[in-house]
Amino acid sequence: MSLKVAVIGAGSLGFTRRLMMDILAVPEFRETEFRFMDIDADRNAKVGEICRKMIADSRLPAKLTMTTDRRRALDGADYVFCVVRVGGLEAFAKDVEIPLKYGVDQCVGDTLCAGGIFYAQRTIPVLLDICKDMRQLCPGAMLINHTNPMAMNSWAVYKAGGVRYVGLCHGVEGGVGRIAAAFAVEPKDVEYICAGINHQTWYIKVKVKGRDVTREMLRRFEAHPRLSRQEPVRIDVLRRFGYFSTESNGHLSEYVAWYRKGRNWKRRWVCKDSWILGPTKGYLDHCRKTADYFEENYRKWLSGELPAIAYGTRSSEHGSWIMEAQETGRPYRGYFNVMNNGTIDNLPAECCVEVPGYVDRFGVQPLKVGPLPPQCAAVCKQTILVQELAVEAALTGNKDLVRQAVALDPLCGAVLTTQQVWDMCNEMFKALGKHMPQFKGRK
Repeated sequence: MSLKVAVIGAGSLGFTRRLMMDILAVPEFRETEFRFMDIDADRNAKVGEICRKMIADSRLPAKLTMTTDRRRALDGADYVFCVVRVGGLEAFAKDVEIPLKYGVDQCVGDTLCAGGIFYAQRTIPVLLDICKDMRQLCPGAMLINHTNPMAMNSWAVYKAGGVRYVGLCHGVEGGVGRIAAAFAVEPKDVEYICAGINHQTWYIKVKVKGRDVTREMLRRFEAHPRLSRQEPVRIDVLRRFGYFSTESNGHLSEYVAWYRKGRNWKRRWVCKDSWILGPTKGYLDHCRKTADYFEENYRKWLSGELPAIAYGTRSSEHGSWIMEAQETGRPYRGYFNVMNNGTIDNLPAECCVEVPGYVDRFGVQPLKVGPLPPQCAAVCKQTILVQELAVEAALTGNKDLVRQAVALDPLCGAVLTTQQVWDMCNEMFKALGKHMPQFKGRK
């Protein structure tokens, strides 16, 4: 099959190379034509050079072109992958560092809280512009999005995009790795049903080697010498709400009101083993180091001094598997971000949920989950109310909706007064305004 795959934001250091090699690992996709597009021509060229070398070294007939012209990349595409970071690390730093001045301490800042809300205001207009171009240039293509804040971005695309779409995250698989470690088994030995909203998804049923262990999870995590130290927030949520959540200690801690506040909270709720376990600005610092590492070493990938991704290897990222299922009919089961529309009974129909589903020639087919445990649904609903305001703000250019979303955010509301919320948001609007055209001229 000679498919055309556009990668928007292809200068991504985390996704593009792995994504391309995953697709090429499918025998039918050896002749894929890749179009790498990024507004950063230098980064796009460097990532493209490495990918061209991997194609050549693997002796594949695939083709690759690089461009800064999005419409050129999209013209006639069959699949469009979005891996953009609108505003780059400069804007991301403001998402994290401005709130920190006001006492809002984020580890990641890309999903909820002040950082996630403002990230959505930058990203949703770009996603909708991509959709507009797709409707004109490749109306049958599927948009596969990896960019956070996943739930808000997906909600906006489902509401206003008008294209075939699915949002993807690897959080469910990551959590399974932790469960497997807690039970001293391999991830393949763990069966599960997981459902909720992206980054607040709950393992509502877990089996290990065929035995239901859902009620054993807390005991296993508390007894594990490493996990009990690395995941205090996750374990406390499991203790209080009865179910394990997909996201890491650092991610989860900034979505709720209870942990990242008070005088000694870091001592109790943060593990310094890794950026993802809760340190202040953990992900921003990690991204800066990754960018520096790439710039220092990309010539070593070109020369072969550093190893490339081996042809035929394939990750658990869902994108290539979705393509394979739709193009060949070989079914695939995974976890997808889709419009709820009754998939989870006790969450709003119009919100975006993360649920299990199958893919075949007919596309992504979400599975009916039924109701979440009521306490898990309640945690999700708090977030959904914030998401709803943030999405509407991005679609209408209403600044007050952004401020109100931040005021209602669990962590921001736990540490800020309303005046502080307004002052912080006004500073962020000023610092990030060039990336948010929907607010131009608005007060």
